[in-house]
Amino acid sequence: MRAGVFSLLLVVIAVASAWTVMDYPVPTGPYPLHYPAAFGGRYTIPIDNPTTRQGVYLGRMLFYEPRLSATQTISCASCHQQEKAFTDGQALSVGVTGKLTKRNAMSLVNLLWVRQLFWDGRSSSLEQQALIPMAHADEMGLMPGEAARALEKTTLYPALFNRVFGSDTITDARIGKALAQFERTLISANSRYDQYLQGHYALTETEQRGLHLFNSAPSPERNVRGGNCAHCHGGPKLYQELFHNNGLDQKATDSGRHSVTGLALDQGRFRVPTLRNIALTAPYMHDGRFATIEAVLDHYSDHIQASPTLSHELPGQTNGFHLTAGEKADLISFLRLFTDSTFIHNPQFSNPHLPNLTTKK
Repeated sequence: MRAGVFSLLLVVIAVASAWTVMDYPVPTGPYPLHYPAAFGGRYTIPIDNPTTRQGVYLGRMLFYEPRLSATQTISCASCHQQEKAFTDGQALSVGVTGKLTKRNAMSLVNLLWVRQLFWDGRSSSLEQQALIPMAHADEMGLMPGEAARALEKTTLYPALFNRVFGSDTITDARIGKALAQFERTLISANSRYDQYLQGHYALTETEQRGLHLFNSAPSPERNVRGGNCAHCHGGPKLYQELFHNNGLDQKATDSGRHSVTGLALDQGRFRVPTLRNIALTAPYMHDGRFATIEAVLDHYSDHIQASPTLSHELPGQTNGFHLTAGEKADLISFLRLFTDSTFIHNPQFSNPHLPNLTTKK
C-alpha cells in the first residue's frame, strides 16, 4: 500500500514538473505582420530585435506578468486593457504606491508606425519605452535588475528566454525587447472605417456628413462648415506624427513636449494620439479631463483657449469651431466607425493565462 502511494506521488510530481518546465508547443519562426498597404512600410524594426513568433509569445506573457511590478500585483495590462483598446478607463492610472500617474494611459495600437512614444515623445523605441513604466517609482516601482531576478526564480521563463535569445540569461534589456515584439503586433485595421476605405461598407447619411465635417476646414467666405479634424488625425492610421497645443489651457500646467526639447514653442504641446477605437478609450486628453466624446467636441466647438503656442490650425481668437448640435451628432456617428471589434477580441492579444509558475528553491 505504501509502495502504491509512493508511485502515485511520483506520478503527481512528474506531471507538475512537466507543466512548469514547458512541454507545450511554443511557436517559432518569423512573425508575419499583416496590415493594409495604405498604412505604409515606413517603420523601423531594430536589427538586433527581429519580430519572431517565439519573441511575440514571450512578450505577450510578460505583458500580462505581475512579477514586473514591485508588489507583484500590477502588469502592463493593468493600465492597458484589451477590451478598452489597451487603455484603462481612468483619467490617471494608479501605480504600486497608490499614487496617480502624471498622465493618462495612451492606447497601445499600431505602434509599429509610431516613432516618438509617450505624450511628450521622450522615447524613440518600443524597446526603451517598455522599460520606463517598470522602473518608475510610482508606476511599477522596480529597481534595475529586479524584474529579471524575479523571472529567473521561475522554472518557466529561463527556458523561454533561451528559446528567444539563445541563452537563458534574463536582463531588463531582453524583457524590453520581448515586450516590444508583442506590442508591434497590436495592429488595428478592421473597423467599419477601414471597410469603407476598402469599398466594403456604405456610409449612412449621418456618417457622410460627419466625414465631411471631419475632413473640412471651415471657410465662412465659401459657406463651408468643418472641424478640421483630419489635419491632425487624418490618413488611414488616423493620426499624424505631430505635437500640438490644442487649447486646453491659456497657461499650461504640464509643459508637455517642452520638457523634452526645451524649446519655447513646444510649451503645452503633446503628441497627437490616434483616433482608432476612440469610442472605447475615454477619458480623453493627456490628463484625462474629458469623460466623453461629447465633452471633447464641446471643447473644440466653444472652449479653445488662446495661448502663445496654440496650434495655428485652431481658431483660438474665436474660441472654437462653433459646431451645432446636429454637427456634433454627425461627427460622433462618424467617430464610432473607428471601433475595431476584432482588435479588442483578438485572442492573440489576450491574457495567455500563464500556468502556475513554481519558484526554484
